[in-house]
Amino acid sequence: MKIELTGKKTKEIRKLIFSILDILAQIGVPLSGKTDRRLERMAEACLAVGKIQTTFSEATSSDSGIFSKTRDLISFMNQHYGENISSGSYDDIRRKDLVLLVEAGIVLNSSSIDKQATNNPMRGYALSPHFVQLLKVYDTSSWEKELKSFQLENRKLQDELAQKKNLERIPVTLPSGKKVILSPREHNELQKSIIESFLPIFGFGAQVLYVGDTADKFLFRAEEELKQLGVFALEHEELPDIVAYSTNKKLLFLIEAVHSAGPMSEIRIRKLKRQLKECHANTVFITAFLTKKDFKKWVMDIAWETEVWIAENPEHLIHFNGYKFLEIHQ
Repeated sequence: MKIELTGKKTKEIRKLIFSILDILAQIGVPLSGKTDRRLERMAEACLAVGKIQTTFSEATSSDSGIFSKTRDLISFMNQHYGENISSGSYDDIRRKDLVLLVEAGIVLNSSSIDKQATNNPMRGYALSPHFVQLLKVYDTSSWEKELKSFQLENRKLQDELAQKKNLERIPVTLPSGKKVILSPREHNELQKSIIESFLPIFGFGAQVLYVGDTADKFLFRAEEELKQLGVFALEHEELPDIVAYSTNKKLLFLIEAVHSAGPMSEIRIRKLKRQLKECHANTVFITAFLTKKDFKKWVMDIAWETEVWIAENPEHLIHFNGYKFLEIHQ
């Protein structure tokens, strides 16, 4: 496959990029419809994961035990492939350059091996051992035989990974009795605790109207009920992790499950209130944590007039509103 390459690249690097794209096409990775630049970045990311500088014989796999973080890949691409990618573009590496390669089983991430959360900053990537074996016979007499072997084994790997993901998924029962399935992440473990522990204790019979998932932002949403309450469109970027409503108390719970992202801060509250100007329910802003240790990391950012719930101490709340509770002494 020939594409227009950007930047100043050596003859060796150009050959590597064209060769890796040819390999990806032959093993069935969908490349059509992508821009030349996206294909170039995908090829470079694949090469960088394997630490390949001049020839495929240099390629390393997950068997080495070394997994490169996205920032490491950016540095490698800048240093060896004539790129000038910003260090802040690490999300693009994960979401755009590597996503198809991970799905194809060519690139493995450490979360699929040691159950790290997908947003763990220490997560890294490595080439699969069989893909490295395939690379090393490219353009030799052993290529056709190795390609067929790879395709057969890779189908088995994909089936195993899919089965593993299904076994690890997190079942959650909503207050209504409806069951939803969350992907296996620490963030979602916390969401399960919020729905099954926090709401039964402090929710005044609240029903869940929305819950997102790290793999599916709109896993469950009761659109009609949300519309009747005047809640802002769920597509909005300020969307909290869980939305629940207590008909008895007319309370709308906006709950942020904090694992790696921030809590209900002053700025976040201000933005949410602007979006809720048509809402006729009384709003309660809640930040939830798995542990006190997690709470300690974020306590300076939590807004006044909000509540904090910690899953390891489920029967207690922390109120960031002293005056409300001092009124009983007046």
